[in-house]
Amino acid sequence: MLKIRIPMANLDESHNPKRVEEDRSVAIEAAVVRIMKARKQLSHQQLLAEVLSQLAFFKPNPKVIKRRIEALIDREYLERDPDVPNTYKYLA
Repeated sequence: MLKIRIPMANLDESHNPKRVEEDRSVAIEAAVVRIMKARKQLSHQQLLAEVLSQLAFFKPNPKVIKRRIEALIDREYLERDPDVPNTYKYLA
């Protein structure tokens, strides 16, 4: 019988808190864009509820979701509705 040594995978890289936070930010932005692409216009509370229901594999903080929405507004994926406060429109 031949013994083969297989090195263990290094978990430090995949469980790095900074990398996890970055991956979660991307997941939040993707969920927001998917939802807004389907709905075209949505209030902040409805969008927050949809994002939280789609991202069931982790519980994002609403402040982080708000920051990601702001980043999408800066990159012109979304805009605030000038007529209705607390409402976002999908642009792209």
